[in-house]
This record gives sequence, C-alpha cells and structure tokens, in this order.
Amino acid sequence: MNAPTAPAARTARVERNTRETRITVEVNLDGTGRAQLDTGLPFLDHMLDQVARHGMVDLAVKAEGDLHIDAHHTVEDVGIAIGQALAKALGDKAGLARYGHAYVPLDEALSRVVIDLSGRPGLEFHVAFTRARIGNFDADLTSEFFQGFVNHALATLHVDNLRGANAHHQCETVFKAFGRALRMAVARDPRAAGAIPSTKGSL
Repeated sequence: MNAPTAPAARTARVERNTRETRITVEVNLDGTGRAQLDTGLPFLDHMLDQVARHGMVDLAVKAEGDLHIDAHHTVEDVGIAIGQALAKALGDKAGLARYGHAYVPLDEALSRVVIDLSGRPGLEFHVAFTRARIGNFDADLTSEFFQGFVNHALATLHVDNLRGANAHHQCETVFKAFGRALRMAVARDPRAAGAIPSTKGSL
C-alpha cells in the first residue's frame, strides 16, 4: 500500500514596500507558536507574540516605518501584510474549518473574538479602551491593525471586549482571543475530505 501523502505546507512570505513602510512577513499556519518580531513598536511586538503563541502559528515580522511621524502607517501595514500572508498560506481553503471563536480573560478583562474566513472582508470592533495610550502605544491603532488584516485576509472578524478596567489587559485579551479563534479557523477538518467549506463551492 502507498503511504498517505503528507498535507501541503501552509506557509507564505509577503513583502510590502511603500513610501511609508517596508515590511516582510513570514507565516506557517501549522507551526508551534514561534515568533520573530521587530516592528519598531515593542507593544505591537508583544501583541503579535500573543497571536503566534496562542494561535500556534509561526510568525516572523520585520517592519521599518515612518515612526518619526507616528505609528499609524506601521501598525496598519503590518496588519495588511499579515492578512496577505494568511490568504496566501490558506490557498483555496479546501478542507478548512473556516470558523473560529474564543473567549479569553486576563484578570478583570474579558474579550471575545469570532472569525469567518469567508472571502469577504468585514470588521465589527467594539472595544472601549479605558485610556487612550498603553505606554507609548496609541490604543486607537488596534482597530487599524485589524481593519488592515481583514481587508487583505478577506475575513469577517467580530471583536468585543466584554469588560475590563486596565487598557493593557483589554488589548491583550483581544489579541490572545484573536490568536485562539484563528487557530480554530485555520485548522484542517479531517471529515471535510478536501471540500471547500461553503455551499457556493468557493471562498
């Protein structure tokens, strides 16, 4: 008997170069949670580490942006590049679980993230941060990251912070829950037999 064929590697490398940023992203959807992160924004690196570790994806991000202006372009473009890498690594999405969800607490904070790798970009972001800045990081840029991600991953994403008093905790629960939801959504469904998880026949 022939040995079963190993599943194709779900990896991707994306480069995004603009007048504002230069970004390289590498992703392995079947990784072990390893992260190599250098965005020039330590708090963003910390959040992306949560995604890798709790999503069990290997993620490498190198970014050089116009931080002398502010962090907006860098955060948004990192989200864009990660979204592009995810879409590339997923391929035709055959055999994909497609949907994922997670609730994650951190002390007093609790967040819920639900994702559908639908082929349609959409973001519902409901996080009322208790302060505008988390250290040197502008909390408003969190939604910009996820908007960039969904636009290029072609995913529908619902992000809700259900409670929280500490803005760092609020943000960290969001990214951890995102990682866990993504882990569920990108999983291979052994019962799908390589079928596209849609009545349309494509995603």
